[in-house]
Amino acid sequence: MKQARAYELMIIHDGDLDDATVQEEIKTARSTLEGAGATVAKVDYWGRRRFAYPIDHKNEGYYSVYEVLATGGALDPVERSFRIADSIVRHKVIRLPDAEAERRGLLGDGSGTE
Repeated sequence: MKQARAYELMIIHDGDLDDATVQEEIKTARSTLEGAGATVAKVDYWGRRRFAYPIDHKNEGYYSVYEVLATGGALDPVERSFRIADSIVRHKVIRLPDAEAERRGLLGDGSGTE
């Protein structure tokens, strides 16, 4: 069995959406991740923020950050679906270094007493 790795995913939803729609989009993103075999440890909703520069002729977007555990390659189909989603302006997945993942309590036995 492949070892799970810790990832951080940031999604920026279209600023033209209303807050209720964005909350539904966050639930959909979570279920998409879980459907791909990932475990969503935490979702941090930042709300509506102004961009430093226009993206696709838009100046604002709704930010959410996910802490995810998944095996290598499990997020590839998820990223493809995010790329074609009309409501997502940008997304970025980074693999967390093991030390940072352990500090956040994502890796290890989960007890925090390694």
